[in-house]
Formats: sequence, structure tokens, C-alpha cells
Amino acid sequence: MTKVSRLPVTEVAGIGAQRAKHLAQLGIYTVLDLFEYLPYRYEDYRIRDVHDAAHEETITVRGKVAGVPAVRWYGRKKSRMSVKVQTDGVWVNAVWFNRHYLKDKLYPGRTVVLVGKWDRHRLQLTVKRSLFSEKEQKRLLGRLEPVYSVSGSVRIEWLRNVIRQAFDQFGDDIEETLPPELIRRYKLLNRRDALYVMHFPRDSRDGHQARRRMVYEELLMFQLKWQVLRHTRKKRLNGTAKNVPLDKVREFIKALPFTLTDAQARVLKEALADLQQPVAMNRLLQGDVGSGKTVVAAALLYANYVSGFQGALMAPTEILAEQHAHTIREYLQPYGVDVVLLTGSMTAREKREALGMVQMGLAHVVVGTHALIQESVHFHRLGLVITDEQHRFGVNQRAKLREKGEDPDVLFMTATPIPRTLAISAYGDMDVSTIDQLPAGRKPVKTVQVKPNQFGSVMEFIHKECRRGRQAYVICPLIEESEKLDLQNAYDVLEQLEPALQPYRTGLIHGKLPAKEKERVMGEFVSGKIHVLVSTTVVEVGVNVPNASVMVIYDAERFGLAQLHQLRGRVGRSDEQAYCILVADPKSDTGKERMRIMTETDDGFEIARKDLKIRGPGDFFGVKQSGLPEFKVADLIEDYRVLEVARQDAVKLVNSDAFWEEERFRPLREQLEGEDVLYRKNFD
Repeated sequence: MTKVSRLPVTEVAGIGAQRAKHLAQLGIYTVLDLFEYLPYRYEDYRIRDVHDAAHEETITVRGKVAGVPAVRWYGRKKSRMSVKVQTDGVWVNAVWFNRHYLKDKLYPGRTVVLVGKWDRHRLQLTVKRSLFSEKEQKRLLGRLEPVYSVSGSVRIEWLRNVIRQAFDQFGDDIEETLPPELIRRYKLLNRRDALYVMHFPRDSRDGHQARRRMVYEELLMFQLKWQVLRHTRKKRLNGTAKNVPLDKVREFIKALPFTLTDAQARVLKEALADLQQPVAMNRLLQGDVGSGKTVVAAALLYANYVSGFQGALMAPTEILAEQHAHTIREYLQPYGVDVVLLTGSMTAREKREALGMVQMGLAHVVVGTHALIQESVHFHRLGLVITDEQHRFGVNQRAKLREKGEDPDVLFMTATPIPRTLAISAYGDMDVSTIDQLPAGRKPVKTVQVKPNQFGSVMEFIHKECRRGRQAYVICPLIEESEKLDLQNAYDVLEQLEPALQPYRTGLIHGKLPAKEKERVMGEFVSGKIHVLVSTTVVEVGVNVPNASVMVIYDAERFGLAQLHQLRGRVGRSDEQAYCILVADPKSDTGKERMRIMTETDDGFEIARKDLKIRGPGDFFGVKQSGLPEFKVADLIEDYRVLEVARQDAVKLVNSDAFWEEERFRPLREQLEGEDVLYRKNFD
């Protein structure tokens, strides 16, 4: 790729064989690796005025010691030392923990420089570094010092020094990767200067320009990989262009007992167009809870059936698979479509019958769990594969279902909405369709938070809704009592509710119940024989009981935002008002923010954005499931605009002849080759 990419780090003065071994543990083998090992934050040694500092910001201040330090001991080894320091006309209380040995250096009248976290309300600085010597102050003040992730015997100060030495020796050999027109268009720093400034910024503006350049480069490379993979997939997956009788599909839609929303109609049109293409569909359908993804799936399965093919729908749980089978059967049976259910808990005889129907083509639509990907399952002519809540399946599981047919069309569905640019990033080799509209007449679910000691009032409210002929869910984080966790469990809650809610019937469902028992309880709840269902999160996705108007979630602070939103989505599925009651510990710091978000908005996309901020992209998507990379510089949340620009540029580049042939694009092509990304020579 470039000269420095081939040079071992031992070429840098000060790095011998032993040091090179330690750097290898950090993933640093070449001089270029050293340049690209970027700091994750900076220590800011620029003197600040406390009047301008934000609460809990880490700042550097200069001041005079005003008094004698007071030391308090906690046990034999832990100490807290405090002294008043005058800075910017303010008397600040400076505090050190377990550094009582500095007491003699803090005599009255001495000028000191302190770095620490600023508590604006208490006028207190919790000190993490004290600069006493003039030499140390001269070296650090006014600078932004890079902080690296290090381990073993590699120390940050040594790493800073060898990176500076590497720039002195080989900085001029760093090759530019971006073509001149992109650098001019976005007024970017060249690569050498950007890397140097990332390590040693003179000020914030300097650092911002360097980061801007490196973020764009990183996201452009990421998007180039996706676009190349899309090209490769389209060349390799020829698929089958289905001759879809659109008049029959229109009649099916017209006969539905409701009108599709504009969003449903739009995404259905996009997917139907895919079915008619000679390239296999690879589309992500995302939509908020209750937005009507299932009817879109049913319409596609019908279009696939009237085109002469079998369809399959895979769901993550048996309850959801059963629910889908029931719903899709209601939609499709009047048109002569046989819908078969296939799950792991079926008897041997039931499985044999189902497998026979699938293999002979008598089953037109097969709905099931991961049982669908077992070796014993053979389809007659599989043309469409739909995976619901696709993030709950591993990449290999999803691929196995696709392999059951000959390049079938594939639709992935998710009720965890993701901002569009992030969906493009997480699922970059897919087309993305979004249902961003709820069916007409749906009222927002009223969400409130209550304390655990207010549960008597909650039971009264459930009683009132039952008298109105409505039903309720009560969700618990545990099935049974636990010695380790002080949380409500389903069995205890059921015991409390049964006498309090007479004459109304209560039921219990959880993941460890036998399948037949789960089916019985769920069937009685759907039919209205059970009025209040006590459950764990097995009802989190897909379960559709329009008559249920109350969702109570015990220990709500223990659930993530996405899970809380999914649970809330089990109610509010009719035109009646529905309620979500979050029973949460008001002292839980982690829970406070989640409860605030849940009570302020019911927009799944907004909740997803907040969830991303709280958890970060890796945890949100599940890195193992989605293949999301760990970016060195870019932040998918903050840099979403750059991501979109990089995607547009990548599309243009990959589709142009110049990209594959001209010298100015060679460094980008070599990076793609270096990362084993197939490109144009593999397309033709």
C-alpha cells in the first residue's frame, strides 16, 4: 500500500525487539500502524476561568493556596485532603483523595496549577493532577496532551515520544489516500498533517480539522467496502425474476378489512419491484411497534405464492411464530394458501406431517422458529424468505435459511427502528425500507412512572380496566425468587394479584413453561378468558392482543429502552386508549434517564437514537450480529451527516470506470485489496 505500511516499527529509533513485542500486543506492527494508533481523548492543560467552566467538566486552573490543608482518614489507608484555593476571584475547595503526601507542598500563598473535575454547584475541584514545578508547567501548560489506550509495559509518555520520533523520521513518507478532487471539495487536510495533528493538536480548532479529515476517510472506506460488496452480491446472486400477477395482489390488498397506510403501500411497492427483478432481493424492512409490518409480509408471501413459489417466515420465539402463523393464515387461507407451522416443540408425528407437506410443495407458506433451518427441512420451491426480528438470529442462521432455496428473495424485518443513516451502516449490503407511520385511529399509549409502594393504586386501576372489559399485562424481570437479585418475580406477583383482582382471572406465562402450556395460556388470553397475564419478557415482540389496554412493568429500571418500548408496544393496538405503567425505583441513577425518555416520547426512532447515545452502537446493534466495526475516529451517532456524504461519494466512485482504472484512485483500491474486499475484476 504505502512505504510506511511495510516498515516494521523497529525502524523507529528507540524501538528494539522487546519493545516491538509489547507494541504488537496493541496491534502495532508497522510504522503506519504507529501513526494510525490514535488517542481516544486529550488532557486539556489550557488554563480555564472557572466562571466559564461547565458542571463536571475536567479543567485546568491556576490559583493561590489560601489556608492549611485538612486531612481526614477513612480506615488505615484511605484519606481525603482539602484546602481553599483562590482563582479568578473565587474561593475554590480543592480536594485530593489518597494523596495526603502532597500536604507539605500546599503551603499558604503558593501558586499552584491543578487539573480536576469541576463541581459548579459546590465550587469544588476534585484534583487528579497537581503541577508544582515550573519545568512541568512549562512543558504542559497551554497544550492538549494525547491519551492512548495502553497495556502491559507500554507507558503513555513513552508512546508519545516514539510517535513523535516516527514522524520526524518517516512523516514525509505517509502517502495520501484520497483523490485531489475530494480533498479540494471538502477543504480537507492532507493525510500526513491530519495524522500529526490527531496526535499533537495545537488547539481545539486544529484538532477539529484533523478529526474531520480522518472521520471522512474512515467512513468513505467503510462505505466503499459496502458498495463493492453490493456489486459483488448483485453479480453473484442472479435470483429469479418472478412473474407477479399484480392485479391479484391489488385485489388481495383491496379485500383487507382496513386501508394500508401510505408508508405500508410504499414499502410494499419497493419489495414487489424486487420480486420482479433478476437479482435476489436483500431488503431490510424496519418499522415501529404496531406499524403493520406483518400485513406487508403477508402481502409479499401472497405475491410469491401466486407467482408459483413457496415462502418461509422465521421468528425468534415459538410464541411469535405461532402468532404469525395464526395471523398469516387468516389473511391467506381464503385464497387457498396452506400455511404450516414448524417449531422445535412439535411432536415427532406433527413434524413428520409438516416436513412432508413442505417437501412436496403442499405447504405454500411455512412459519417457524430456527427449526426451519434444520437439515431435515427440504423445500419444494422456496422463492421468498422472511426473517422477523432478524437481529435475534446470527448471520449463519439467516444464511442457512436462504440456502434452503436457489437464490430466494430475502426480506429482514425488525421492530427496533434505527435512524436511516445508521441502518445503511449496520446493514450496508441491504436496501432499507422504513414504515414510519402508524395506522389511522391509533392513540399514543399514556406512559407513567410510579414507585413500588404505589402498587395498590396500580391494582385498582387494572381492576377498573377489567370492569370495562379490557385486559392487562404485568411484566416481571424474573420467573422465580432469586437470592442474588432483589427483584419482583412472576410467581410472587401472581400470588399477590389473584386475590386482589377477583373475580377476574389471572394467568402466568414464561419461557420455561412447556410449549403446550404456553400455547394454552396464550390462547386463553387472546380469547379473553384470562383477563390479566403475568409474564416475563417472552411477550416482548409480536404478541397481538388488541383488547389489552394496560401494560405494567415491574422493576422497569432494569430493562433497556428498546425492550421497554417493545413491551409498551403490546398495548395500544386498537382505537381505545391504552396505558403503560412503569414501576421503578426512583433512586436508580441508570433508570431515571430511561424513565424520563419513556414518559416523554413514544416515537420508536427517537427512543432508538437515545438508546444509541446511552449504550453506544456496538451494544445497540449487537456487534457479533451486525458486523458493525469498531471505528477508530468516527462516531456513528455524531457523524451521521458525514456518513451520508461518504455513502453518496462511495456509490459514485464504485459505479465509475475512473475509480477502477486511474492512478489517483490507486491508494483506495489497494486498501480494498488489502482488506480482502472483492472488486471489479470479480464482477464480470
